[in-house]
Amino acid sequence: MKRILTAAAIALCCTAALNAQQRPAAPSYDYEFTTVKENPVTSIKNQYRSGTCWCFSTISFLESEVIKAKNIKDTTLYPDLSEMFIVRKAYMDRAVKYVRLDGKLNMAAGSDFGDVLDVIREHGVISQEAYSGLNYGYDLPVQGELDAVLKGYVEAVVKNPNRKLTPVWPKGFNGILDAYMGEIPEKFSVNGVSYTPESYRDALGINPDEYVSLTSFTHHPFYTSFAIEVEDNWRWSQSWNVPLDEFMAIIDNAVNQGYTVAWGGDVSEIGFTRTGLAILYDKDAKASSGSDQERWVGKADDKAAADAPKQAPAEIDVTQELRQQWFDEKTSTDDHGMHLYGTAKDQNGVKYYLIKNSWGTSGKYKGVWYMSENYVKGKTLNIVVNRNAIPKDIRKKLGIK
Repeated sequence: MKRILTAAAIALCCTAALNAQQRPAAPSYDYEFTTVKENPVTSIKNQYRSGTCWCFSTISFLESEVIKAKNIKDTTLYPDLSEMFIVRKAYMDRAVKYVRLDGKLNMAAGSDFGDVLDVIREHGVISQEAYSGLNYGYDLPVQGELDAVLKGYVEAVVKNPNRKLTPVWPKGFNGILDAYMGEIPEKFSVNGVSYTPESYRDALGINPDEYVSLTSFTHHPFYTSFAIEVEDNWRWSQSWNVPLDEFMAIIDNAVNQGYTVAWGGDVSEIGFTRTGLAILYDKDAKASSGSDQERWVGKADDKAAADAPKQAPAEIDVTQELRQQWFDEKTSTDDHGMHLYGTAKDQNGVKYYLIKNSWGTSGKYKGVWYMSENYVKGKTLNIVVNRNAIPKDIRKKLGIK
């Protein structure tokens, strides 16, 4: 998901340059939600002032995958994986590609789900206890300075007046990562057992090849794969393209079968509120600068709304054509990654999805958002699911066994 530096160069956010202006308050309404299906997830985390939602959401998704695969009932035994180990490895991989492409690549904090899977495939995973990645005096991620330093370094390498690069520039880049994030341990212990990153990945049973990215657009043929054309897909990860009705069927089948979904999409709509609601108003809105949360939903004291109406605000009915229009005109953008793990309904019987965010325990629902079915239809860029969560008839069309 996309990330840019704010003017103060201290807060990273999830999109291409949006003009920083006050976000208008959405009409309020007293929603009452009833959970229909809820699959296990680990505790709410906080990406704080970092553009790393892509990692937090995918790691949360994979933690739920481990819980399901190992049938873990005791929440004290839930895995807690290090997001910053993944982020660090991804920084290094991106730097190498940036230099190879002579700087013609987005060198920023944002990325996508495929980045996490590729890092795990190549490097493994580490527990959060063994590697926090916070070696610079903060309890939560504050990465504006780090991102600026890393970009400045690789820009200097690319602009090197020599005709031949030295073989040591990656060591210098890695030295910056050591200073800010700390050295990666070769071995670490979890519950008294010693692991390497690779052996811990294997012990947890995480196989990146089991996961499939899917999307739904008409500028590529259905039942083929393509690299979604957004800057943060810098690895050019592939997503399978399916019709919208099948796309939604995959999400529903996953949840109903006990799986969860890594969700990426647009959160710049006014209907995506600070209080934990995401509904599809037919109105554009832009957010103020600051933390990742403030960028999208505004400051807390900006959210004063009118008295709640008696009827819920109407939503847009989403079609395949409308989805494509929004993508083409860039009113649906690559903003944020979260973790979809269940379904609910409101007092009017309208369907919603339970979404675990990475902004800490904020909002009315303590870090959880209720996202309407229409919002998911219209504003999802792509999802990642376990291939076994895809209905068999759709897997057959895609050639996935």
